[in-house]
Amino acid sequence: MENNRNFFITIALSVLILTLWQVFYMNPRVETQRETARIEAERVAQQQKAAQPAGTTPGAGTPTAPQAGIPGAPATQVSVADRAQAIAASGRIPLDTPSLKGSINLTGARIDDISLKHYRVAVEPTSPIIELLNPQALPSGFYSEIGFVGSEATGTVPGPDTVWTAEGAQTLTPATPVTLTFTNEKGLTFKRTIAVDQNYMFTVSDTVTNASGADVSLSNYGRITRFDKPLHASTYVLHEGLIGVTGTEGLQEIKYASIEKDKQVLPGKSTDGWLGITDKYWAATLVPSGKQPFQPRFSYFEDGRPRYQADYLTDPITVAAGQSATVETLVFAGAKEVAKINAYEKDRQIRQFELLIDWGWFYFITKPMFWLIDTLYKMLGNFGLAILATTVIVKAIFFPLANKSYKSMANMKMVQPKMLEIREKYADDKMKQQQAMMELYKTEKINPLAGCWPVLIQIPVFFALYKVLYVTIEMRHAPFFGWIHDLAAPDPTSLFNLFGLLPWGVPAFLMIGVWPLIMGVTMFLQMRMNPTPPDPTQAMIFTWMPILFTFMLASFPAGLVIYWAWNNSLSILQQGVIMKRQGAKIELWDNLMALFKKKPTPAE
Repeated sequence: MENNRNFFITIALSVLILTLWQVFYMNPRVETQRETARIEAERVAQQQKAAQPAGTTPGAGTPTAPQAGIPGAPATQVSVADRAQAIAASGRIPLDTPSLKGSINLTGARIDDISLKHYRVAVEPTSPIIELLNPQALPSGFYSEIGFVGSEATGTVPGPDTVWTAEGAQTLTPATPVTLTFTNEKGLTFKRTIAVDQNYMFTVSDTVTNASGADVSLSNYGRITRFDKPLHASTYVLHEGLIGVTGTEGLQEIKYASIEKDKQVLPGKSTDGWLGITDKYWAATLVPSGKQPFQPRFSYFEDGRPRYQADYLTDPITVAAGQSATVETLVFAGAKEVAKINAYEKDRQIRQFELLIDWGWFYFITKPMFWLIDTLYKMLGNFGLAILATTVIVKAIFFPLANKSYKSMANMKMVQPKMLEIREKYADDKMKQQQAMMELYKTEKINPLAGCWPVLIQIPVFFALYKVLYVTIEMRHAPFFGWIHDLAAPDPTSLFNLFGLLPWGVPAFLMIGVWPLIMGVTMFLQMRMNPTPPDPTQAMIFTWMPILFTFMLASFPAGLVIYWAWNNSLSILQQGVIMKRQGAKIELWDNLMALFKKKPTPAE
């Protein structure tokens, strides 16, 4: 009866573990896949309308107060399906840097054609490079725009439809900034200089010269506008969507689903900070000038084409007659590389720009973990080797605690005969049996929970490594050896098609690769190094745990599974040495053989 009760408890615990795994890992993953399918369906529908005449919604995109002055983003429908056609539809200035290629649109002076030279869509070297910013006419329209809001006194000021004039035929490079000009009917001349560094930061300097004969006031605005969502938006591990650090609110993270519901989020006014839209690995952000207070805003518009927008509007700037005023805005468009983001924060004095990378609540563990792995990578030249070396260092740090734990476990093994004696003596009195056990633990200085510490102490390390592998672009497409070409992706092999020998597709839940199997085997061996728990329930859990973890970790990044397998191997070695020194018998082989022996029946 007792065994049956324990068996049912074990089944319940197993179901609970699998349920938690399903709710917190698999369900968000399935929802992401569904959202991906929905977005793709929308793209197809939009492309089918490409041949239809473009329509315009009057007044589209006009924000509500207090930014009613910002001109609305044109809400035209998708007009072309081909990127080259969209780029050729307007005058442009070519862009070429060591990290970026693309062009600047002379209409609106938009930065809407940015590709990342060093990053590809897939692992294969022939895969297309990442296209980050795209013209509005595409389903994936995504761009940065800076302009002005004037009045009747100022006349026409630069906005989304302004066609700028380029001074000379130049290509925008780190060594050659470009200059654009626009003069309106009132005698105001706008001179825009766009510079770019070696990486991902643009500097937009606007000088307004007033030859109108009277003082004028105008405001500067900037926006990041996006017409689609990323394919893998909104997981519980990572923020993707609208983001910014402004005013007293500090970090603002607004998911796509949230802004679709609320329509607008209006933080307080600010004199510094940044705002934009972030993906898992890429981002586009604006850093307004610190000379004028500005009103940040995050919005979702449904008129015309649905779109997401992060924008700001400065307080009015007065330009006296015959005088000039200059406003400088920074535009970041690129990969969220840790070293470069940190350098921008320091060198450009951008408040908390490091928060563009989602380190999570446990950043005090995650950031040092990344630093250690990245430092070792620079020494070893392979992120997989860096993870293995990190495991050794972590084991060394926790060595005293693990050493004490394994000693206690070895002592427990030595007193196991006494424990069996107590169980037999008080077989009918569980209370006295428990009291006698506790007295034995106290006398022999044994911690019955010692076996849990080696697993518990690696949980925060495990989480930090998972976060690092998941969110940092440095780990993206980082190879190991053999068949692992991307440490941030699951092991691509599967036991159920004999690791690729059988020509059939394996369902996702059966993708049990080589490294998850190695991890499961090492975990099983580590469990068998320990004394068999006297409680049948605990014994059952210890038996099933390696199998459960094999299935659970099969869909995790390969780098994480490699870490766990290597950590288990080191633990087995460490535990074996300590048990031998303590004079405790290492019964790994006996425990393995016992699995195949016939179990005696109660009658025997």
